[in-house]
Amino acid sequence: MAEAMRRTVASLLQGIERYNPQHLSTLEQYVEVQSQENIYDLEANLAVLKIYQFHHDYNLDITVQIMLKAITNFPHSDFVLCKCLLNEKLCQEAPLSQVLTLADLLENCNFKEFWYQVHAMPELYVKVNGFLDSVRKFVCHVIGITFQSVEKHFLMELLGGVDDAVLNQWMQKYNWKAVDNKYIFVSNQDENIKTKNITEKIDYENILGVMASCR
Repeated sequence: MAEAMRRTVASLLQGIERYNPQHLSTLEQYVEVQSQENIYDLEANLAVLKIYQFHHDYNLDITVQIMLKAITNFPHSDFVLCKCLLNEKLCQEAPLSQVLTLADLLENCNFKEFWYQVHAMPELYVKVNGFLDSVRKFVCHVIGITFQSVEKHFLMELLGGVDDAVLNQWMQKYNWKAVDNKYIFVSNQDENIKTKNITEKIDYENILGVMASCR
């Protein structure tokens, strides 16, 4: 079903038909499919928000799902692109305002507060399958470029209070190693530093004026 809808939507997004309001119901259904099947189509979602913007008539539930799906693609800029198509009044309405708060917490790497709020309102993301694991993938990305080693208990907190079994799954995925019962080795950050040789070429004619002024 997902693949069939993807092909259908791709044909609807061609040329001037991209923002045809008659296609809106199909595009909204595709948003629902993305949430259910844990797939993602930014171009289709942007088209939905653009049609809403043209007609000043947002479906709040669909908009929330689109924004949650954009969060799942952090650290890419999808969320900002989608947010630019929302009006200010809508952004102040719950539950969309709550989604915007969650995104802000993630962008600022305030993971502890993010998980606290997420666990307090599971109904917000219940329609978006794989949402929590997608966020954990982003958290692991941040951890991978930030830490050389990290305390095990702290790492479990950063991933949303996971247990040992879930932690081991993410460690295997990113090839992190347990140093002992307390610390997890993430990566040698010195190995990630890339040197670059810079060669400057200055012609003699280019410095004649400087030399003349120094006389």
